[in-house]
Amino acid sequence: MEDYRRIADTVAADIAAGRLRPGSRLPTQRAFARQRGIANSTAIRVYAELARRGLVVGEVGRGTFIRAAPPASGPALAEPASQRVDLELNYPIAEGQAELLATGLSPMLRPDVMAAALRPLTAAGTPTARDSVAALLARPAWRPEPGRILFAGNGRQVIGAAIAALVPPGGRLGVEALTYPVVKAVAARLGVSLVPVPCDEDGLRPEALIEVHRAAPLHALYLQPTLQNPLGVTMSEQRRVELAEILCRLGLHAVEDIIWAFLRADAPPPLATFAPRHTVLVDSLSKRLAPGITAGFAVTPEELIGPVSAALRSVGTTATGFALDAVSRWIADGTVAAVVAAKRRDVAARHLIVARRLSGLSIAADPHTYFCWWQLPEPWRAETFVAAAAHHGIAVTPASAFATGRGSSPHAVRIGLASPPPQTLDRALGTLAEIAQRGPEDNPARLNRGSGDVAGFRHLPEGNAPTHLIEWAGSRPAARRRGQLPHA
Repeated sequence: MEDYRRIADTVAADIAAGRLRPGSRLPTQRAFARQRGIANSTAIRVYAELARRGLVVGEVGRGTFIRAAPPASGPALAEPASQRVDLELNYPIAEGQAELLATGLSPMLRPDVMAAALRPLTAAGTPTARDSVAALLARPAWRPEPGRILFAGNGRQVIGAAIAALVPPGGRLGVEALTYPVVKAVAARLGVSLVPVPCDEDGLRPEALIEVHRAAPLHALYLQPTLQNPLGVTMSEQRRVELAEILCRLGLHAVEDIIWAFLRADAPPPLATFAPRHTVLVDSLSKRLAPGITAGFAVTPEELIGPVSAALRSVGTTATGFALDAVSRWIADGTVAAVVAAKRRDVAARHLIVARRLSGLSIAADPHTYFCWWQLPEPWRAETFVAAAAHHGIAVTPASAFATGRGSSPHAVRIGLASPPPQTLDRALGTLAEIAQRGPEDNPARLNRGSGDVAGFRHLPEGNAPTHLIEWAGSRPAARRRGQLPHA
């Protein structure tokens, strides 16, 4: 009998050469045995060997298919590391989500359904998509009107369109002192000045917004009231009510980003609940479902539908019909709810790793979100720590990436928890804890002073930042307030 491994080698060679393309279905094992003139038992062993190598995947009731890409192996953390552990990018992928999503796409493979899904769309999307997203965003105390929902290719495009519609070139956009770096990039492209608004442990301070606006009028406000990036703060309902009253009093619009809010089932109602005519609520599916599903949406006040739609059209960023059709099906059949439930379980498990590996360190972390904020011990500085981590093959984000304003940024880093497998995350956090314990003198890093880069990471502008911390004590987080956050 011919060695089954030799036959698996020939199939593997066909895959490597492109003769068998990703997604192609292999013959049934019985048909494969007839084609090769081998026993059925040998064909079974060939298919098992191909699966062991990560070259094929079996689907119950459908057959065996060439895998789109081999499974990634966890990178080693030896010094210097040959592969980078990415704790910067933060795209959670729950176990089994690909199978869940694939099942929902099956009805779209019919030619008539596919033809309808490939038609071009405007920012208004389709009635089905508007109804589906309204149901997805609904909370016990709030449900958006489907007619006020607009769509874009992704969440960043929605944020950019909302800011462009609200703030003219040269205008002023209020933001949290530590804010989403994409907003910094969008503002730079649009010629918009970012104005930090002081925060405390409950988020952006309403009275501080009044003071900032009185000093020099703002055109709009951008904020993340739920699981704010990078601190993980969730604003209380009372604070949201107070902020909504001030927005209405000042005639100011807010762009409310709820990109991470799906991870907190107990989050207060969105700001849009309390100030619907003064809030553009934005969300997307890249975090909730998968990074390759790029559909963003905005719940827009009636008078802003035209300006936001125009901003989306001007740069050709409307969502595709295929994406909206797929999303509508996934919402209706419960796939989105199942994936979200899986990610909530996953994020809880990852915070157990944080509690174990970073115990006793100054870590600010809401256990519902995929990142944590690390106030580094003395004498560490953020950029030096980033360089030392990079020397060990680990990428983390310095505080300066999030800071706005002219003050110095805190000596802190954000740790993204979503991207690596749990075992790799565990090793990486253990390595980071060892780096912090040893100190800068014992962690040589390559500094390129002439280019302004540290170990391949670019220095970003500095700014003000709050210092509220949550420290891990053993395996449980224990909150400890370290004084008030800076007012400027």
